[in-house]
Amino acid sequence: MNSGPVNSGPVNSGPVNSDQVTPGPVNLAQVKVASTGVDVSGGSAEAPQERTDKRVPAAPILLSLKGIAKTYGAVSALTGIDLEVPDGQILTILGPSGSGKTTLLKVVAGFEAPDSGDVELAGRVITYATPASRGIGMVFQNYALFPHMRVAENIAFPLQMRRLARSEIRDRVGRTLSLVGLAGYESRYPRQLSGGQQQRVALARAIVFEPRLLLLDEPFGALDRKLREHMQLEVKHLQRRLGITALFVTHDQEEALVLSDRIAVMNGGSIEQIGAPADVYSRPANRFVADFIGQSNIYRGKVAASSPEALTVTLSSGQTFVARGASPRPIGVEVGLVLRPEAPTRLTDQDSRDNVAVGCIADVVYVGDAIKYSIRLDGGGEMVVRWPFYRNEAPLGVGETLRIGWAGDLLHVVDWT
Repeated sequence: MNSGPVNSGPVNSGPVNSDQVTPGPVNLAQVKVASTGVDVSGGSAEAPQERTDKRVPAAPILLSLKGIAKTYGAVSALTGIDLEVPDGQILTILGPSGSGKTTLLKVVAGFEAPDSGDVELAGRVITYATPASRGIGMVFQNYALFPHMRVAENIAFPLQMRRLARSEIRDRVGRTLSLVGLAGYESRYPRQLSGGQQQRVALARAIVFEPRLLLLDEPFGALDRKLREHMQLEVKHLQRRLGITALFVTHDQEEALVLSDRIAVMNGGSIEQIGAPADVYSRPANRFVADFIGQSNIYRGKVAASSPEALTVTLSSGQTFVARGASPRPIGVEVGLVLRPEAPTRLTDQDSRDNVAVGCIADVVYVGDAIKYSIRLDGGGEMVVRWPFYRNEAPLGVGETLRIGWAGDLLHVVDWT
């Protein structure tokens, strides 16, 4: 194993930041080195330690992306991305296939050079720095473990590249194995581990040198649902204990809601919305976000009345709904009404709400802890509601008539265009 210095490429001869180097082709060796978090410029001399300090809400910005653009021929993969990740937080980049989220992660990791824009890490411009010199830990979906190395050797690799003393390496590997719950697995080979255990080894290797930033590229995609949910919580708890800043890429909406301090929703190479999980879910910025995050009932209508307190919207079917707390809009403008399936409740004939609808149950779907009803509304259109399933209550049947209602502040308004 060559533990000598990694060539960082020729230095740009122009008057640029000394941390920058000219972009060059990324080879397999660079990818392997970066996946193990090797930073040839040095690194932390301490093993990962639990942080006991309480972070204030206004955390300093660790990662900053400014105007990042990237094209492949005629395809714009990224279109002027601006993004900031506060120190100690998990920010998830969420989007469908082809939205640009993986390309953005590659730019941060150094596997792709942007056509324009800058990447800053802790105030240092690293736009064209090599992957190995960034000091970033990375966890891939396919784990990227060395099959010929035992667990301890895989985790020790980035420390050996830093030429730390054997006693220090042994101590740090042992402590990191304990952090990820793999103490006693030091001598096993990757092929002797389950998928979840391999993922823990990959995570341990990425954090053993205590990077400032951890990148995770759909790391749980190959795991079954139960194990995936378990690993999500493990990573979240570990990140909190160590205080590591993380950039997480996924197409799984539930995963993003569980893990994140903030979510950036991408589509077509652009960021549609950035916010806390509850804000993105409850107050989507547009129809795409409303439709992509979770399940939504989205109705097209025109503003019939507008005030600072509420909007009254009339659908093409003639139904009128009230949305409280929505921003005033001109009369007659087309808008979309977004209603989450859990918002409506079943009403008796005597009950009243801001909004009331009557319909016939067209379909019933049992999903374990809940039942989803598809309701064909009397005025036209359909609505999906999701209610908890209680074993002592018989579910409603197809053909039954329902009267449902919801408060005006549960109806969110987005622009239709």
